[in-house]
Amino acid sequence: MRYIFLREIFSYFGSINGYVIGVFFLLSLGLILWVFPDFSILYYPYATLDSFFYAAPIVFLFMVPAMTMRSFSEEWRLGTMELLLTKPLSEWSLVFGKMLAHFVLVWIVLLCTVVYYWTVYALGSPPGNIDSGGVVGSYIGLALLGMVFVSIGLFSSVLTSNQVVAFLLAVFLSAIVYWGFGLIADLPVFHGVWDDWIMKLGIAWHYASIRRGVIDIEDVSYFLSLIAIFTIATAYVIRSKHS
Repeated sequence: MRYIFLREIFSYFGSINGYVIGVFFLLSLGLILWVFPDFSILYYPYATLDSFFYAAPIVFLFMVPAMTMRSFSEEWRLGTMELLLTKPLSEWSLVFGKMLAHFVLVWIVLLCTVVYYWTVYALGSPPGNIDSGGVVGSYIGLALLGMVFVSIGLFSSVLTSNQVVAFLLAVFLSAIVYWGFGLIADLPVFHGVWDDWIMKLGIAWHYASIRRGVIDIEDVSYFLSLIAIFTIATAYVIRSKHS
């Protein structure tokens, strides 16, 4: 697993695409936080990062699939997947190695955005007049969200040798899991009956819950369960294709 982890990390930082994706994420959120009038913190009467944590999942929706789309699809296309599986390496080690590498990449990108927090912290009146507990909770929620999107992206990548198809499939599945259940819950037929239960099946509900600064075991378990589901599905696809 260590070999796969390091191979994936070096592959990412050895390619210009990796840096482009990271810059895209930071630049997009920087523009949203400071420039766009509808979201800019400069138009808020108090120090807050709400616009950042509201927009970050949308940017993640495209950034994470762009990071993961090559992971397995490139292996299938080049025929290196068979070579990897002939080594003393199980499907689980392969999946966990790639998954952990992308988790680390997501965490690095998020760590770079802490500068936004310190800037808002310093600009507060008085300095430090910001809900730090809510910010910490939101970062935890965003990290968990990124990890779920990684697991979905790797699952999409293992299904095809075409990177573009893997990207589009990952975006579609991530959007469905994030917003889809909320849209279903809004249908009149479910109002007052099943709407709360259906909304809890979607990521958006649990992400909003964690953003309030309260880390609930139910929310954390939900994210970890999604990661486990897509991880198992990815390993199953590898095994079925290899057998």
